Amino acid sequence: MQLSSRLRDVRTALANRRTMRVEHRRLTEELASFRTTAERAELDELLSRHSAEETAQIRSILYSQDIQRQQSQARKTAGLGGYLG
Repeated sequence: MQLSSRLRDVRTALANRRTMRVEHRRLTEELASFRTTAERAELDELLSRHSAEETAQIRSILYSQDIQRQQSQARKTAGLGGYLG
């Protein structure tokens, strides 16, 4: 394989990865807007109509966002010596 075609392949791969990261970031931002219990229930209902394979990426993002929210809430309620109660 010539150097020019290798470079073209690398550039194409990098462009594809960049596009995928941008799309993932947009999806993450869109899913973050579903915050209330009712909104999440509606989203879960929509997702339940599709296979686990089709919704794997979305469910992974939602799970990560749930963990981040729980950690953020825990930090808000924690005092210097532990949890406030």
